[in-house]
Amino acid sequence: MNPDRIAALYARAFASSVGWGAEDFRAVLATPGAFLVHGPHAFALGRMAADEVELLLMATDPAWRRQGRAQRVLRAFEDEARARGAVTMFLEVSKANRAARALYHWAGWTEVGRRENYYSVAGGPREVALVLRKDLP
Repeated sequence: MNPDRIAALYARAFASSVGWGAEDFRAVLATPGAFLVHGPHAFALGRMAADEVELLLMATDPAWRRQGRAQRVLRAFEDEARARGAVTMFLEVSKANRAARALYHWAGWTEVGRRENYYSVAGGPREVALVLRKDLP
């Protein structure tokens, strides 16, 4: 999946967000430790430093949601993180994103903090980000 396709999928998945463009994805993917896991109509982008991985973004095309695609991509992301030597993973998720929060809860992530007024939303107030953590066995 190339940066243009990633950006297009991201734009569909997060239409109300101030989003990332193809150049943003290109830049992140060029940084040391960055990796992308994808399946049909879904992706997860992360970055590893030392023995920690941050899940930067995860998206599923809205037309293909509720079919287990996000679960499969998240599992693949965790497997890739483990294969790279990660022992701990972190992510930030909007408190308002109930579907994502349910997915992460299902996958064993736990809340360890929050960032007030973190996410920009087009035409709306800034949203709280929940910081989640998962230790890899």
